[in-house]
Amino acid sequence: MGIEVTGLLGLVWLIIVIWAIVKVAKSAASGLAKVIWIIVLLVFPLVGLIVWFLFGPKG
Repeated sequence: MGIEVTGLLGLVWLIIVIWAIVKVAKSAASGLAKVIWIIVLLVFPLVGLIVWFLFGPKG
């Protein structure tokens, strides 16, 4: 049972991170800001996602 739950949570987490990267790519932020946000999201998935939700590009 544990493997299935962990796999499902991992899949949900992956979808959330991909969604955040797509939102960053479509935002009105400058090119450099987009690259920095995407790198932060990829290198630090948990912390990067929390910081992006709080301070990331809006809109």
